[in-house]
Amino acid sequence: MVHIHDLSALEQAAAVRRREISPVEITEHYLDRIARLDPQVGAYVTVTPELALEQAHKAEARVLAGDDPSPLLGVPIPIKDLNLVKDVPIHFGSAVYEDFVAPVDDSVVERLRDAGTIMLGKTATPEFGMPCYTETSISPPTRTPWELSRSAGGSSGGAAAAVAAGLAPAAQGSDGAGSIRIPASVCGLYGIKPTRGRISHAPIVPDLAGLATNGPITRTVADAAALLDVMTHDNPGDLYYAPPPELGSFSAYVGRDPGRLRIARYAAPPVPGAVVEPEVLAAYELASAELAGLGHEVVDIDPPFTADLVPRFVTFWCAFACMHPVDLTKQDRLRPLTAWLRRRGFAISAPDFLQAQSALQLATRFGLLVTDRYDAVLTPTVTQPPRPVGWFEDVEDPEETLERMKRFAAFPAVYNVSGQPAVNLPLHWTAEGLPIGVMLAGRFGDEGTLISVSSQVEAARGGFWGERRPAVW
Repeated sequence: MVHIHDLSALEQAAAVRRREISPVEITEHYLDRIARLDPQVGAYVTVTPELALEQAHKAEARVLAGDDPSPLLGVPIPIKDLNLVKDVPIHFGSAVYEDFVAPVDDSVVERLRDAGTIMLGKTATPEFGMPCYTETSISPPTRTPWELSRSAGGSSGGAAAAVAAGLAPAAQGSDGAGSIRIPASVCGLYGIKPTRGRISHAPIVPDLAGLATNGPITRTVADAAALLDVMTHDNPGDLYYAPPPELGSFSAYVGRDPGRLRIARYAAPPVPGAVVEPEVLAAYELASAELAGLGHEVVDIDPPFTADLVPRFVTFWCAFACMHPVDLTKQDRLRPLTAWLRRRGFAISAPDFLQAQSALQLATRFGLLVTDRYDAVLTPTVTQPPRPVGWFEDVEDPEETLERMKRFAAFPAVYNVSGQPAVNLPLHWTAEGLPIGVMLAGRFGDEGTLISVSSQVEAARGGFWGERRPAVW
């Protein structure tokens, strides 16, 4: 028997357009699953049943009115708790913001609402989105549905856990140093970090160095492309701009023959002390073989981004930890890692910050001289299988937590620095059933090639990446 949550987001939308199922039925189905299953998973920090049902009834009215072209009309898409949804509490993963209600919508939230998607609630994220694991002081740890003793990653851990557990058909996430690709890897999902400037942060969140972007987390490539089409937009005052897709939409690349691509690959992490574990190398080699088997030229290269980037990026990371205003009377509510990062960040001088930014831009220019010779670059997404809940903080001090984060997530952040698009392909599971992804990065502005080759690999796997499901499903 096929249940609603067995369907992809686009399959649900098609069933809605055919009036085989209503947006209200879909919404009630997911709200019921969240109530029953989310206590095990920890995907949501806030559930909004009244708002969801109100939006579902509006979507149903649009369906009955006929001729609505929105490709995701009536499909639930939860919002990460770093994004503002007007009149809905937002915590930014922190006890500091426990009583804060968003005064406006982020423009990406407006785009999703205009498309007729339904917000089930806010998905969990770590404090200020800084860690690569989702464990906070305001909600239970977020766990990968494949093994509930393991972390779902971060910072879009709640978004990925919701999709992997069948608590949402797809989700909005965001990525400042791997925050879409890391949880997609450890939750066995497809995730796209778009090109810098592809999705506006308006009206409140600043662009600054352009590290972070919103993006989709889904089970299928077609769902991700459709969600990216909806989310893509810019606004007056944005600092960055990405060229539009040559075919007019990202969905047009799904199922399109990518041709014979030249794909570079490397598995040497730029972070000193980081070691790629055997199961991750196995996934990387398997992906290389699959791509070669599909007719692509796969070429070994030296890493285009090297260890000298790491201290510069850490300077950025500490400085950006200071962006959220914190009431002085509530500083004791900060988690140890956040408090430590902020102490370091407030000690960084303006010249030091500008020198770090200059060095990262220079490294990007030299790195792109290498990567732009190829259609895509293949690396592992993370260096280890999913870590146990609590593992990152089971240390003597926050500095060691940061070191564990750097060694675990050694690959993704370089593409936040360069602004290139990158995706996680859910291609491998360990013998004990833990998912391990691999990462493909593309040329600046060329999500289309990544989508077309991802779609090709997905089809070769039989669609839905082999129809794997966690036990909680």
